[in-house]
Amino acid sequence: MASMPQKITTFLMFEGRAEEAMTFYTSLFEDAEVVEISRYGADGPGEAGTVERATFALAGQRLMCIDSHVKHGFGFTPAMSLFIECETEAEIDRLYGALADQGSELMPLGAYGFSAKFGWVNDRFGVSWQLNLAE
Repeated sequence: MASMPQKITTFLMFEGRAEEAMTFYTSLFEDAEVVEISRYGADGPGEAGTVERATFALAGQRLMCIDSHVKHGFGFTPAMSLFIECETEAEIDRLYGALADQGSELMPLGAYGFSAKFGWVNDRFGVSWQLNLAE
């Protein structure tokens, strides 16, 4: 019996803001879409209408997310980040500005020796993004 190829997918756990985050992220990229979404019903265990499980794609990369119905004492950390290779200065400026809005800048856009232009932010949801301008 042939086995299915293994896939590794980035999985983001939110507490009530998964759909808001997905909508925001898919608005930033031309090649982006919500692939599938299932929601909690009235019988739970999560709040009715929140994301039980969803898959979305950004520039050909699939990610998954949920709204955790269990409160936890941890969030996202910059030790794990999403890395974007930008093709133009306009693209890196636009994405950095959008992701930094209501978020926090870890490394402002600039030349750091390893890159002509690089920036690192935590977005409004706490997800960490590194943006690099391809040389």
